[in-house]
Amino acid sequence: MTDLPGDVGAANPRTYSVEEILHDGGSIYVRAIRPDDKERLREHFDHLSKRSVYMRFFTPRKRLREDELKNFTEIDFDNQVALVATLNTDGVERIIGVGRYFRTNATDARAEVAFAVLDEHQGRGIGTVLLEHLSQIARAHGIGEFEADVLGENNQMLNVFRNSGFVTQRSIEAGVVHVSFPTTETEAYVQASAGRDLLATAQSLRPILEPRAVALVGASRHPGTVGSTLLSNLRRAGFAGPIYPINRDAGEIDGLNAYRTVSAIGASVDLAVIAVPAVAVEDAVADCIHAGVRGVVVISSGFGEASAEGRAAERRLRELVRRSGMRLVGPNCMGVLNTDPAVLLDATFAPTFPPAGNVAMLSQSGALGIAILDRVQALNIGISNFVSVGNKADVSANDLLAYWSEDPRTEVILLYLESFGNPRKFARLAPEIARRKPIIAVKSGRSAAGTRAASSHSAALASLDIAVDALFEQAGVIRTNTLEEMFDTAALLATQPVPAGPRVGVVTNAGGPGILLADACEAHGLALPTLDAATVASLRSFLPAQAGLSNPVDIIASATPEQFERAMAAVGNDPNIDSLVVIYIPLLATTPDEIAQAIARGAAAVPATKPVSTVFLSARGAPPLLSAGPRGRIPSHSFPENAAMALAAAEKYGRWRARPAGVPVLLDNFARSTIRAIVDRVMHGTDGPCWLGSGDLATILGVAGIRMVESEQTSIDDAAAVGERMGYPLVAKAIAADVVHKSDIGAVILGLESAEAVDQAARTLQERLRAVGKSLDGVLLQREVRGGIEAIVGVTTDPTFGPLLVCGLGGVLVELLRDVAFRLAPVTDIDAAEMLGRLRSGKLLDGYRGAPPGDRAALIEIITRVSAIVDIIPELRELDLNPIKVLAPGEGAIVVDGRMRLAPA
Repeated sequence: MTDLPGDVGAANPRTYSVEEILHDGGSIYVRAIRPDDKERLREHFDHLSKRSVYMRFFTPRKRLREDELKNFTEIDFDNQVALVATLNTDGVERIIGVGRYFRTNATDARAEVAFAVLDEHQGRGIGTVLLEHLSQIARAHGIGEFEADVLGENNQMLNVFRNSGFVTQRSIEAGVVHVSFPTTETEAYVQASAGRDLLATAQSLRPILEPRAVALVGASRHPGTVGSTLLSNLRRAGFAGPIYPINRDAGEIDGLNAYRTVSAIGASVDLAVIAVPAVAVEDAVADCIHAGVRGVVVISSGFGEASAEGRAAERRLRELVRRSGMRLVGPNCMGVLNTDPAVLLDATFAPTFPPAGNVAMLSQSGALGIAILDRVQALNIGISNFVSVGNKADVSANDLLAYWSEDPRTEVILLYLESFGNPRKFARLAPEIARRKPIIAVKSGRSAAGTRAASSHSAALASLDIAVDALFEQAGVIRTNTLEEMFDTAALLATQPVPAGPRVGVVTNAGGPGILLADACEAHGLALPTLDAATVASLRSFLPAQAGLSNPVDIIASATPEQFERAMAAVGNDPNIDSLVVIYIPLLATTPDEIAQAIARGAAAVPATKPVSTVFLSARGAPPLLSAGPRGRIPSHSFPENAAMALAAAEKYGRWRARPAGVPVLLDNFARSTIRAIVDRVMHGTDGPCWLGSGDLATILGVAGIRMVESEQTSIDDAAAVGERMGYPLVAKAIAADVVHKSDIGAVILGLESAEAVDQAARTLQERLRAVGKSLDGVLLQREVRGGIEAIVGVTTDPTFGPLLVCGLGGVLVELLRDVAFRLAPVTDIDAAEMLGRLRSGKLLDGYRGAPPGDRAALIEIITRVSAIVDIIPELRELDLNPIKVLAPGEGAIVVDGRMRLAPA
């Protein structure tokens, strides 16, 4: 549930703070220890059992001394780092767990780690959470190994290390187990951490989506009010558990006993739905916390969407629920529903309750949510859950993805999003889920996307909508442009298998719609292949002579139900076909019901691995009989183009799902510590952004395994001598403040073959800079790399999405051509290969029209190693490696020029 990217906190552990979810669904607040924690730490120790104290300190102790409290809370956050897990109860923050590491000297890459968790909170996963965050901080500060001494009888602590995913080594002496392990993120660690987070988040939402008892705060007797509609919907849906109306002025509402407050009920309540004026919401939530309610849905508006005061109230509300172990949906939402027959929860004020099914949906818009529920009812799309998240003060798309990933009734996930909370977490979470369950998303706000003013090629090429596209494509999310497209795609994937390929077979009783479908398929990357000879012979045996037997198969207007059925079976079983579309226009003597029944029978004869969809070109749409056959529900689209779009989306998703996951590059501890040392030195005492010096950049690239051309910085007077020592040919580049694109002002001179040429070039650079009002700070001489294909690899940081990697071909022409591809970090080798595959100019790497080819593998490696650098430097704002000379296959690629901009994280 971490909402703050951990790397940002790891760069400055003194201000580290983040919310986390435990495996029982409860939430905690993890933050850096502070000097004012002395009393809280003393109370924490006093509430530890004698056994827990003995396990932590290896000796019986009654209290912590004042000097110990000072040493434990006033630390340097360099050699010592301590985090506390806290809960807020009735406005009082309590420490329920402590984790710390410490090293004996600043040069040691090892640190000892220790934990203490209150007895009543042991077994909830607090130690594991603290270990994960401490290891993250340690990696960022060059600590490559943790070690701990654990009493052999302390099975709980030993299990924390055993199940962490780290590769541990153990030795035992005198009943004490010495555990040591590298802090490097292994694949096992990443998988274990992700699995814990997924299950914990899913568990935390069960009180909201699977409650056993519901309280409605703001229940009303007055028809037409939100409080009355909510109560009516809860009862109408058939909720299985008790419903408690909460109203300060009523003793009974609609035959149910009413209560003044939730805490006055005197019985366990999982979910409270709150529909009172915004000014009363905080008190209502505080009462729910006091009553032990696990989840709240705040329908009330007047928060972040309304005013600055509302935003402040929303922040307080979020902090209140997060730090007390509760989850919250909203505020400013229309509620949640669950069609599970064991639950039957309708905690919304929508006028309709959708049919049960396998599609879960999130809507960020409440008003749109009402229209969506009406639409799915009309399309007969079955819903498992619907959640209107409103302002997303707490529960977000990431949380619901985690819940739906574990929900056996949900097989397709729909998202209507207006904004992202934590896109980096979405990028980690969505791919794992999308490999099992399709995720279809509409992201509004395309028109707001625009090119941001920026000082590097990489930043100038990025925009918000490009970031969304990169995120969705990388994560395997099917992005649709409209809600209509979303529902068309959902109707297909909720009822049919994912197509194995792009080959579409078409059966139609009218030629025009078949041609429209063929055109739409081609436009979306699908194909209508020639049918097998045996299929054509079979069709000829029962269709009239006027029928068109190519693909699309036009069985003409007089086609009978039997001919529809037999044609479907023949085309659907053709070995050249991956999916089948049937088009029907009501003509002549047949009725839609007759054809629907025939199509249902024909679909049963098509292999179950091939999707079947229909287009009923009728104002009434497809008859219900279409889904009454042995194959069950069959999707029907309004127009041929809709069917083609849905199939293309499903086929692209199938290709993504079949591809390998890929592997990101992880740099070793030496490289990480070297890079961090450079960045920490440069950023020390710096309040604003700064550009990294060429020498520091070369060192960072070098330890990251990225080859950079040999270069040396010098003065005008010494340039000739340096050139003689380096050898020829050389390139001279001007070094000057605020000059980013050197070629724009002639600040790069190529082809220097002698000391005289170098000397003249240095003086020419000085004159050119003087002509544009700049002063020359120095001259950079570089070995000239001739030949090769010019490329760019860079990074820009979006304020919402974080670091975006960009690659393209073209060198100085890259902004003119705008032939680039983006991905969010981290980028795997498969991601990098796909980035190059998306470039129109990517054929240059294969040797376009007789030109020399380039080392594609070397460029892919640079992209993945730049991604690894991003992981280590949260302060990185922009990076341009441009141009990169991609040499002949097997000869690698070399960075010719580069710039990196840093800013405080």
